[in-house]
Amino acid sequence: MSDYYIHESSYIDDGVKIGSGTKIWHFCHIQKGAIIGENCSLGQNVNVSNNVTIGNECKIQNNVSIYEGVELEAGVFCGPSCVFTNDLTPRARYPKGHDNYKKTLVKEGATIGANATIVCGHTVGKCAMIAAGAVVTKDVPDYTLVAGVPARAVGRVDEYGNIVEKFT
Repeated sequence: MSDYYIHESSYIDDGVKIGSGTKIWHFCHIQKGAIIGENCSLGQNVNVSNNVTIGNECKIQNNVSIYEGVELEAGVFCGPSCVFTNDLTPRARYPKGHDNYKKTLVKEGATIGANATIVCGHTVGKCAMIAAGAVVTKDVPDYTLVAGVPARAVGRVDEYGNIVEKFT
């Protein structure tokens, strides 16, 4: 008997590690080599690609795909339909393969808002907050609130997500 929950409509490949207390809801696919920490929640229609690492206590809302090359540290929140990439110049006919994916790191306690896009090759800092719909094209410092297309720093937040400073 497992100490995590997987809805019967989800598919878990061989070679996946899932931490205790984690809940994986409807229509998810967790691919080979993925590691999901303890006490995580993966909403409906989440895809976790090969060799992705997700830390403890992460919350991944509906319709999120976390592609190979992305790592989420502990306590990361991914809002509905946020997007990660792993290739800056993809082509259907000329795939580069996983050895050429650009790495993305989302540090502990960060939040990514609904429909935000995180372009690969960047780091989202500890407790940083990405506004809904933002497009991140460069590193985001710790405790920084970014918004817009492309995303720019608009303030600072504390570990609880409160805006403690607004930039003008």
